[in-house]
Parts: sequence; structure tokens; C-alpha cells
Amino acid sequence: MSLGHACVDVYQGAVAALVPYFLAERAYSYAAASGIVLAASLLSSVVQPLFGALTDRWRLPWLLPVSTLVGGAGVALAGVTGSYPLTLTVIAVSGIGVAAYHPESARVARAAGRGTHTSMGWFSLGGNLGFAAAPLLVAAVVGTAGLRASPLLGLPAVAGAGLCVAATRAIRARRGAEEDVRGAETDLRGGSGGGCAGRDDGEEGGNGLGASGEGRAGRDGNGDGGAGRDDGGSGGQGRSGEQGESGGQGGSGGRDGSGDDWWSFGRLSGAIVCRSIVFVGLSTFVPVFVRERTGWGEQAGTAALFVLYLGGAVGTVAGGRLAGRFGRVAVVRWSYAATVPAVGGVVLVPGPALYPFIALTSAGLYVPFSLHVTLGQDYLPGRMGTASGVTLGLTVSVGGVAGPLIGALADATSLRFALAPLIVFPAVGRLFLRGLREPVAPGADGAVSPTGPRATR
Repeated sequence: MSLGHACVDVYQGAVAALVPYFLAERAYSYAAASGIVLAASLLSSVVQPLFGALTDRWRLPWLLPVSTLVGGAGVALAGVTGSYPLTLTVIAVSGIGVAAYHPESARVARAAGRGTHTSMGWFSLGGNLGFAAAPLLVAAVVGTAGLRASPLLGLPAVAGAGLCVAATRAIRARRGAEEDVRGAETDLRGGSGGGCAGRDDGEEGGNGLGASGEGRAGRDGNGDGGAGRDDGGSGGQGRSGEQGESGGQGGSGGRDGSGDDWWSFGRLSGAIVCRSIVFVGLSTFVPVFVRERTGWGEQAGTAALFVLYLGGAVGTVAGGRLAGRFGRVAVVRWSYAATVPAVGGVVLVPGPALYPFIALTSAGLYVPFSLHVTLGQDYLPGRMGTASGVTLGLTVSVGGVAGPLIGALADATSLRFALAPLIVFPAVGRLFLRGLREPVAPGADGAVSPTGPRATR
């Protein structure tokens, strides 16, 4: 799943990497070039929650390879059409493919990793590596043969579709083996067991019905149902036992009767919007900005974009490890605070010295990336597909909308002046996170709880 994610997110990174070539070969303005990035992100981000809602109701494993191919086809066709409207259209189609992929893949990846934030970190790492590879891939193909060679950019999609098929088959086989084991255990118990725990694919656990009417965990009539796992399965409700008392509630982790925490989810989404504006603005214009500041040509811009994306790969892994020690919300807050001076360095520091600040900005933007996903899922445990669609999709659309505004301001003034407002957005995001609390999300199968040691229960 991680490798398949890389093959899909190549096409998110490729759109920004193509901007300098559209500026050079087609003489687009900054605003027109950023409009291409908007085409990739806006429609994609708007429809992604819709795909999330669908995956909340049905399993759609076939969507993974299909969406991967659609995402690749749009970018592959972007360079062969000289029409600006047609270019926008095929890029938008690519964005829809990417949107269709992420909610279902997040659900499947969480099931494959049994709900740990570390496993989601590795899944997110794959996407970040795809981002990082995008400018190198575009430079190798389009930088060598021009935009007319863009069909070669479709090759990762073919590989990614095959990886998605292999992953879903492996997960299905594992699920079948686990069901066989549970069935054998039930036969050995002779019908005297309790409720089974929720499956790791999001189904609800059954109600415990022992031979004497007892819940599985309690012999005095107070037995709790099996606890739901982190990835969406809610625990079954314990039946009353021989003393006639009511059974315990199902698993915790936001599933203990408190319901979905929309207020916390909304504040988290506001912070992600601020992060998105910074990321989209820099990824769209940093290649051109660095080329102007250093005078080193297209290679300098490609290297800067590579650093921006590659630093994210390291940050995602670090985020998962730090969250296990300090808690997710604390790590996310620190990351937003650290991003403020890092972005300031990118915009204000002269010459080649801005490269270290690009790396620091990348880490600050990406350390909380996978934590956003699991926090959103745990704030909305009953709507995990919707939560994934918003955190991975809808909030990104605001960043895409900001891109043309930055481009128009750059056309009217200078690119440096247009990028300066990005310095304040991480600080605004930090304000959204103020007072935010960890959701309750117990681990399963010996996994470390995504809430970390400082979680409030």
C-alpha cells in the first residue's frame, strides 16, 4: 500500500513540477500557471469527501487501481495538448483520480497496519516519497524531451495499479484466514464464548452471548463487549448476565457514547487549511523563486522542489515516532510553531542559504501529516472515510484556491512580495490547535495507542 501510494502521489507532485516548463514553453503568466495547480487540487479536494462518504458505506477495493490509472492518465496528457482549457481539463481529471484513491486507501492501509499511527506513518511516507520523486521524474522526462514527452509520465500509474491489486488480495486472504481461526475457536468453546472484537476492516463486533448469558469479559453479568479496534470497528455490547444487570458498553476510542467530536475536528481542519496554503504556495512557486534568487537555472528550482518534498518523507516518519512519545496533538502544535521561522527564512534569506530553510519548512509541514489523518479519524470514529476525505482532500482545496491569488499578486508586484504572507499562516494554524485535546483511541493487538502516553481518557 505504501508503494502504491507513492505511485499515486507522484501525480500530485508532478503538477507543481511542470509549472516551470509551462512558463518556459508556453509563456504562461504566474496566475495562469498556478491555475493549473488549482485545477489539480480544487475539484479533487471537493469530491474527495464524497468518495470518503462512499467508503464509509461500502468497501470499494476496485477503486484503488482504477483511480491510480485515471490519476496518471491526466498528467500524461497534460503536455501533449497546447490548449490551456484542455490542459486544465486533463489535469482536473488527474485530480479526480487522486481524490478517488485516498479515502479508500486510507481505510485499507489502516486495516493492513491494524490501526497504529506508526503504520499510517509508513503509508504516508510512501506518498511523500512519490511527491519527492515527482520533480526528478519530470526533469528526466520533460526537462530532456520537452512537454511532448509527458505520456511517459503515465508509467508509474501502471505499476501502482498492479501494487494496489496485490495489496487488496493479500489483505483479503489474511482476513479470510483470521475468520477461519475465529470459527475454529468458536467450535472449541462449544458456543460459550463472548462477543468477538470488531474486525480490522471497520465492521462492528458481535454481541456477547455466552451459554449462561454472560458477557465475554465478565462472569457476574457485567461483561463488556469486545473493544473496537483503532481503525473503525466498534466493540459489541455486552449482554446482561445471570444477575440481570445491563451489559457494558462497547469499545472506547470515541465510541463510548460520546459520539463524533465535530468541534475538535473542525478546529483541526482549520489548522490543516493553513498548512495547505503554505504548502501549495511554496510547491507551486519555489522552483521559479529559487531560480530567480540564485541565478542557477532550472536545475536549482528542481533541486529546491526535491528538498521540499524529500524533507517531508523524513518528517512523516519522525512524526509517528514523536507522537508515540509525546502525543499527537503536542507534536502537531510544535510543528506548526517551528514552521513560522522556517518559512520566513525561505522568503527572506538571500541566495543559496535558503536551501536549509526549505528543508526545515518541509519537516515542519510534514511531521504532522499522518497525525492529521489519524486525529481526524479518531475525532470522527463513526465517519472515518469522511474524515479521511476532509483531512486529505477538502482542506487542500483552500490551498489550491490561494495559488492563483499568490500568482496574481506576483504578476503585479514580485514573487518575493507575494510569498511573504505565507509566513503568518502556520501561526494562525497554531491558534486553531490551542486547547485541542487528544481523542481516546485505545490500541489493538498489542499496537501502541495513537494517542500516545499523554492521552486524556
